[in-house]
Amino acid sequence: MTVRVLVAKVGLDGHDRGIKVVARLLRDAGMEVIYTGLFQTPATVAVTAIQEDVDVVGLSMLSGAHLTLAPLVVGALRERGSQIPIVVGGIVPTSDYELLGASGVADVIGPGASGEAVVATIARAAKTYKEAL
Repeated sequence: MTVRVLVAKVGLDGHDRGIKVVARLLRDAGMEVIYTGLFQTPATVAVTAIQEDVDVVGLSMLSGAHLTLAPLVVGALRERGSQIPIVVGGIVPTSDYELLGASGVADVIGPGASGEAVVATIARAAKTYKEAL
């Protein structure tokens, strides 16, 4: 089972080193990775995810706007009839994990997560999504 992942930076967060490292980790684990680049909108992420027929969207959030932007990406996907899961990674306080989950985010990868944990989280979200189809 090949996993297709879209990794994206939404909003004005210009820190992209981490997402590039994650993209490489996922690629080295055998996943197909599409990176949208910096400064994406929730709508462009949703449209790209649907057009690329991905199994998971990974959002890198380092700006503190995760409680605003991640739900907007979830909403943009759901408005377009897609149930593609969203995984948020980055600087996210553990106290916000439940709020993100309630907004439709499938999982959160916090600071200091190992490469193995990142790959396992994305693989689990993709498996759950594919089984629901």
